[in-house]
Amino acid sequence: MILESWLAFFHISAILAWIVFATSQAALCRSDWMNVATLQRLARMDRILWVATAAVLLSGLARIWWGNKGLDFYAGNLLLYSKIALFAVVASLQVGPSRQYRSWMAELQQTQELPADGRVRAARRNVMIATHLMALIPLPAVFLARGFGG
Repeated sequence: MILESWLAFFHISAILAWIVFATSQAALCRSDWMNVATLQRLARMDRILWVATAAVLLSGLARIWWGNKGLDFYAGNLLLYSKIALFAVVASLQVGPSRQYRSWMAELQQTQELPADGRVRAARRNVMIATHLMALIPLPAVFLARGFGG
């Protein structure tokens, strides 16, 4: 029972970290706020966001393998696969902004120019979509935790 509690704690903490850094990116990724310091902060937050993404995935897998319900319960449960699919979409939506931030940093070093408004809006749109989709993942999680979907 103690292991299950620790696994749940780590998973929830990782999810909260993901939400904090994705929301921070969405808040900062605005053309009217864009400057060198903001761009550097976005790049740093992006690296932390990827660490949080890995922590969400690994802590979730740990709950499947070492949690009280075990792999047999989860393996045939469609709700788990819906959570995984949503999470995969969320993670894939992070790829575009991550590439953009790296590209913007390289351009800044070469040309001393900040990204154009349209590029900033496109990156922010992906971050916003990912953040809103992440908010849907608890729905199948709640039903899964109560034994539905098997």
